[in-house]
Amino acid sequence: MKILVQKFGGTSVSTADRRALVVEKILKAREDGYSPVVVVSAMGRKGQPYATDTLLSLISQDFKNSNPLATDLLMSCGEIISTVIMCDELKDNEVTAVPLTGGQSGIITDNKYNNASILKVNPARILNLAKEGKIPVIAGFQGISESGFITTLGRGGSDVTAALLGAALHADEIQIYTDVDGIMTADPNIVSDASLIEEISYNEVFQLADEGAKVIHPRAVEIAMKANVPLIIKNTLSDCSGTLINSFGTKDPNRIIIGITYMNDRVQVTIETKDNTGNQHYKSLLDEIAKNNISLDLINLFPYLKVFTINKQDLGNFKDTMDNLGIKYSIVEDCSKISVIGSRMRGIPGVMARIVNAIEMEGISVLQTADSHTTIWCLVNGMDAQKAIVALHREFNLGN
Repeated sequence: MKILVQKFGGTSVSTADRRALVVEKILKAREDGYSPVVVVSAMGRKGQPYATDTLLSLISQDFKNSNPLATDLLMSCGEIISTVIMCDELKDNEVTAVPLTGGQSGIITDNKYNNASILKVNPARILNLAKEGKIPVIAGFQGISESGFITTLGRGGSDVTAALLGAALHADEIQIYTDVDGIMTADPNIVSDASLIEEISYNEVFQLADEGAKVIHPRAVEIAMKANVPLIIKNTLSDCSGTLINSFGTKDPNRIIIGITYMNDRVQVTIETKDNTGNQHYKSLLDEIAKNNISLDLINLFPYLKVFTINKQDLGNFKDTMDNLGIKYSIVEDCSKISVIGSRMRGIPGVMARIVNAIEMEGISVLQTADSHTTIWCLVNGMDAQKAIVALHREFNLGN
């Protein structure tokens, strides 16, 4: 039995016309010899009656904070409604489908409500339904705890559901359907000639997602990578081939860089040793920052200097922590971190030089850099970010 997991996002199931297109994709999978396993998100976005944010607006913030168990139960309703409606749509096409909650599909989690971790997945019920020729339609974004309470998997959790089931079922492929053609080389709202990435490796797409590109949940990529199940990002509204995510990525030897993404609202922090001579807290500074739940990024440490970035939302906490410790520091606010990603840059000299030169040729100052085997990061002033992204996209010929 060839199993294909198909996940359809909220915009894909938001209207009758779009659900008709979803049915077409499911029926096509059956015609191609697959046993489809369907995962659905809640219908639509905030303001639409069954969207998750709309459901959350029905209860107070105080109740959400004090009763996460009940909040998870409420949040799970949108996906459950979608499963039943999609089964009805399939019945109209003479297909027998069975709606399942995340728990009924075998996803068992811990008790960490709103962002549960997976303990195990038992796909027996799904397999039995598939063997009977029925299509399981599963509520994404949720599971059930060992004590029997519904839990949710965090924002973007329907992608995680699809990846979990794809891994557990040893699926041939996991298809993630959304309202875009696939993963682009850059944000098309910034770069007018951004192009579709036809093939990309798990590691590259994980970096893109982790560094701000809203393409797929990083946890979903990690799960698929461990199980070595190919992922495809596709458009419900078109027949575009989409983006294939696998172990190998692009076969084009000339494609050094695969894509560019960015994160705004970064704050650069500089702490000089000479300004903090005699302060007993200076040597344990990073430990003190961690104790206060402040996450650091782009960390450059020297005997005389510490430079790193933090999220703008942590700035107040950071200032209070430094003041309590008597640490002197300076900051640059409103920065953007640009991430240039490509596994083929490994071992190729001159890539960093090309990146820095392309940015500086636009009259933009590079405030800080860092690199790994697959990613080079540059920090720039936020007002320069879009211009820098366009310049880098052009430098590495990523356009259409």
